[in-house]
Amino acid sequence: MGTLIFYCVISIGFSFLCSIWEAVLLSINPSYIETIKDKSPWVANTLQEFKDNIDKPLSAILTLNTIAHTVGAILVGAQAGKLWSDNKMDILGLSISFEAIVASLMTLAILIFSEIIPKTIGATYWRSLTKFTTRGVKIVIWLLFPLVWVSQQITKLFKGGDLHGSVLSRTDFTAMADIGAREGVIQQSEYRIFKNLMRFDSIRAVDVMTPRTVVTHADGNLTIQEFYEQNKNLRFSRIPIHKGQVDQMIGYILKDDLFQYMIEGKGENPLSDLNREFVVVSETERIGRIFENLIEKKEQIALVVDEYGGVEGILTSEDIVETLFGLEIMDELDATADMQLLAREQWKKRAAKLGLSTDG
Repeated sequence: MGTLIFYCVISIGFSFLCSIWEAVLLSINPSYIETIKDKSPWVANTLQEFKDNIDKPLSAILTLNTIAHTVGAILVGAQAGKLWSDNKMDILGLSISFEAIVASLMTLAILIFSEIIPKTIGATYWRSLTKFTTRGVKIVIWLLFPLVWVSQQITKLFKGGDLHGSVLSRTDFTAMADIGAREGVIQQSEYRIFKNLMRFDSIRAVDVMTPRTVVTHADGNLTIQEFYEQNKNLRFSRIPIHKGQVDQMIGYILKDDLFQYMIEGKGENPLSDLNREFVVVSETERIGRIFENLIEKKEQIALVVDEYGGVEGILTSEDIVETLFGLEIMDELDATADMQLLAREQWKKRAAKLGLSTDG
């Protein structure tokens, strides 16, 4: 009887370990591997090796698990035959041998103690069991190398080539952000920015620009004094200027330069003397690339043109930041509540059309 129990415990024990290792290995994600690289470089590198060639550790684990089940069942069955070969029990009018009863109990024990319980433990406490799993699987791969190698050759036939793509997509990142926000791991403001960032690549200049029809602009032939007299309450720090038609934009002026010239008594000079060149972008260009371009050139404003070179509108770095944060940034000179309310309503309509997150 003691031998039978010993065979049973050994068989289920090895299977218990295999199930834990399998659950832990499949629960570990790429981001966790990155976070432990500084603290445990060997563990991180080994886990990355496992993830890059997942059939290798799985082959080792499943091979050992199969051996434990098969050999254990044979030894337990043989021992039960020696002990109760002629013994039978009547159950519900059926005469059932003790060997069959032992086999049924062994199957139930395998299901509970080597599948359900260890896999639940592995999936729940995988972070704590990472080092133990890494070392254990590494040893099993070394011990069962010939069988693991044969298994790998077989699995290669079904893989269709040695292709390794990213296991994470933009949808996965968004889903993780949804869960994080719902469970309070990340704040709503962080969640909003992350969601908008994931859409950055799909937003074009034409989607967030200020259209030409509502752009405040000026004729470059006007004198500085004339322009100042006409726009004493100017709210914008950068004003596009043109010559003749609006489509003939030649650049923009800075309000600070305008005031500087007025102070220096140069009011009779034309506005074109203050001209600064635009960064010109296509209406279909993505705003992420435009933002990089503006930062690189240390500019705050870009001229948006269509495929024929016609002026469509202007795009500022403020527009892009508003798109990312999902908020309307109010200038310190936007003093009236009505103006602020109008700006926010316009932003909400634009954000809703683009599917941007503005909650929080």
